[in-house]
Amino acid sequence: MQITLVYSPGPRQIFEETVTLSNGATARDALIASRLPASFPALDWAALPVGVWGRVCEWDRMLAEYDRIELCRPLKVDPKVARRERFQRQGARGTGLFSSRRPGGKDGY
Repeated sequence: MQITLVYSPGPRQIFEETVTLSNGATARDALIASRLPASFPALDWAALPVGVWGRVCEWDRMLAEYDRIELCRPLKVDPKVARRERFQRQGARGTGLFSSRRPGGKDGY
């Protein structure tokens, strides 16, 4: 069966490889069969969260044909905190995101 393994070591960098495995293979088997451990020897891949098609799963999950395994990096900033900080940098409601409105549009949110 064909499995795609995807990992992003940094912004705008993508490692993607398709591996062929036998039926009954797990996510761990797919990673070991790929070139990822050799390409990133310092990477502790066992500590990274793994997902199949964007849903978090365990390393021993059985795979199906054409599954996409994704290794996720930890977030540097909580998205809610980042949005709050961006909004504070914009200043008053009359600037930034809310500065231009179409004629007849409503105020604010």
